[in-house]
Amino acid sequence: MIRFQEDFLHMVWKYQYFDKRGLDTSDGLPLLVQKIGFHNQHEGPDFKESEVRIGGIMYYGHVEIHLRSSDWKSHQHHKDPAYNSVILHVVWDHDEVATRADGIPIPTLSLRGKIPLDVIKNYEKLWYSSRKLLCTDSLSEVPGILKFSMLEKALVERLHTKSQRVTQLLEENEQDWEETAYQWLFHSFGFKTNARPMLRLAKSLPYALVKKNAGDLLQVEALIFGQGDMIKPRLPLQEDYEKQLASEYAYLKQKYRLKSVVFGSEWKFMKVRPSNFPSFRLSQLAALLSKRPNLFSTVLYQLEDPAFFREAFSLEVSDYWRQHYDFGKPMKTKTTGKLSESVLNLLAINFVVPLWYAYGVYAGLDQWQEKCFNFLQRLPAEKNSRIGLFSEVGWPAFQAFDSQGMLGLYTDYCSKRRCLSCKIGQNLLRGNLR
Repeated sequence: MIRFQEDFLHMVWKYQYFDKRGLDTSDGLPLLVQKIGFHNQHEGPDFKESEVRIGGIMYYGHVEIHLRSSDWKSHQHHKDPAYNSVILHVVWDHDEVATRADGIPIPTLSLRGKIPLDVIKNYEKLWYSSRKLLCTDSLSEVPGILKFSMLEKALVERLHTKSQRVTQLLEENEQDWEETAYQWLFHSFGFKTNARPMLRLAKSLPYALVKKNAGDLLQVEALIFGQGDMIKPRLPLQEDYEKQLASEYAYLKQKYRLKSVVFGSEWKFMKVRPSNFPSFRLSQLAALLSKRPNLFSTVLYQLEDPAFFREAFSLEVSDYWRQHYDFGKPMKTKTTGKLSESVLNLLAINFVVPLWYAYGVYAGLDQWQEKCFNFLQRLPAEKNSRIGLFSEVGWPAFQAFDSQGMLGLYTDYCSKRRCLSCKIGQNLLRGNLR
């Protein structure tokens, strides 16, 4: 039994994966496809501005696609004026004559028996696969240039999605790039697990106040930890550092009339490595912001090379945080508290690149997209289970360009079974059809 979804027929029409010799409409008129039209992803007919010759007469209009011609009526198209310009109804099964709102029948093409069997089998092989990468068994057959093309497409879409979050912050901040970069930095330092409370903390603590106190690390720490609801009395009595923080924050909170919006219970410590504890990350943020009071200009103009980024984000936390990962929890061995190489690479990917991309879109400067690509090609690939899936089938990631593209490919296509929208899937579906 043949099993497929309507989007399969969309793909078949779009790439003409069917036998076009001797085509006839359901009422026996010869049919010649001159122009398939462009795929409409919004409301209305599926393919617009198509051209077909039926019975020797040229028709210009739209094409609608269904599994069964009776779907036309069940979808209420016969009552919708938007479908009056449909010139051809493409279906698998022709079980009912479709008519426009004025009652005129629409020429119908049935694809039953016209799609090569290997195209259908390849579709079922992909669609009903139990693998996390549905094309695991066939990926090696896909030309390298086509895989790269899809990887680049997925990367651009991923960067666009990330940049939209930056743009949303920019709108909330009334086009203030400095404030937006500052908030995006906090969000990035949350590393997914604590990204939300990090961002809310930044929104509750204006960047101008941090810059005003940038010369005093203790005051910056007091502002950040205080707004993060992390300065709390404990038994036994707090260490001197904690007492100083509490005193400084009490003064600064009253001075600047700050309102707390983050609760200590929101921070996630469970199943988080000590080096990624939110308290420790906030200490690193404080050290960085004390050192770099002009954040956005630094990101925009001083980070052309990953080496420059590592230098700009080189920091040393205060003495207390060289010996603690959290308040009242000393380390076994003392550390510098610097950002590790892997964390620096992640921040370069998730903090710097989306800001650049968003700025390029905002300013209408295409060169910023190319700058993002070049930067990612000079950073090592991330390593995680999703990227590992591609490596297991002979497609390793060497640079962040590759790994970010693969994450986009897996998230937006593979995990959602969108093979029909993927160039790789489309290539595998065509089989021996040439």
